[in-house]
Amino acid sequence: MVGIARSELVQVFRNRLVLVSGLVIPVAVSATFVYQHETLADQASLGYIAAIMLFIVMAFGLYTTAVTTLASRRQNLFLKRLRSTAVGDVEILIGLLLPLTAIALVQTVVILAVLAAVAGPPADVAVLAVAILVLTAMMIALALATTGLTNSPEHAQVTTLPISLLLIGVASWVGLTGTSELTTIKQLLPGGAVTELVMGAWNGGLPLTDALQLLLRSVGWVVVAVVAAGRFFRWEPRR
Repeated sequence: MVGIARSELVQVFRNRLVLVSGLVIPVAVSATFVYQHETLADQASLGYIAAIMLFIVMAFGLYTTAVTTLASRRQNLFLKRLRSTAVGDVEILIGLLLPLTAIALVQTVVILAVLAAVAGPPADVAVLAVAILVLTAMMIALALATTGLTNSPEHAQVTTLPISLLLIGVASWVGLTGTSELTTIKQLLPGGAVTELVMGAWNGGLPLTDALQLLLRSVGWVVVAVVAAGRFFRWEPRR
C-alpha cells in the first residue's frame, strides 16, 4: 500500500491535468475568496466563505482528481494488474487515493488558516475539523461511485461536473440564505448539513444537540455515497 501511494504521488506531480484541476484551480479560486473576504462579508458570513472554499477544494481538488486518476488507472489496466498481486482491494484503493486525500487536506488547512489569519479564527475548531473529515469521506466515496460511470480520464470532466456543481450550489444556497426557512430540506440536501456545520463552527459555535443532528445527517450522505461506490465502482474498463 505504501509503495502504491508513493508511486501515485509521483504521478500526480507529473500529470498536468491533475495539477491544474487538483491544485491550481482550487488554490486560485480560494485565494480570490480570501482576498475579497471584506467585500463578501457585506453579503455573507466568514463561515460561508470558509464553507464554499472547502467545497471548492474537495470538489475539484479531491473528487474530480480522484475520478480522473482512477479512470486512468483502470483504462490502462493498472487496477487489474494490482489485483493480481497480494495486495487487497481496500489497500489498493487506499494507496491510490491517499496522496490525493492528503494533498486536499493540506490545501484545506492552509487555505482556512490564511482566512483565519486575515479575517479571524473559527469559534469551534473541533467541530470544523469533524465537518472537514466527514466531507472528505463523502467525496472519496462519491469519487469511487462516479468512476464506475466514467469511461476515460477525459470523460471524468463531464461525469464529475453535476455532483461538483450540485454540492457547491447547495453550499451557496445554504450559506447565503441561512436555514431559518426550509431548514429540513436544506439540511437533508447533499452537503447542506456540512455547510451549516462549517458555518456554525466558524461564526460562533453550535449547541451540542444541533451539532450532533447536523453530523448525523452529514454521515447519512457518507453512507449513501459508500453504498453507491459499492454498487457502481468497476475494476476493469467499461465496455
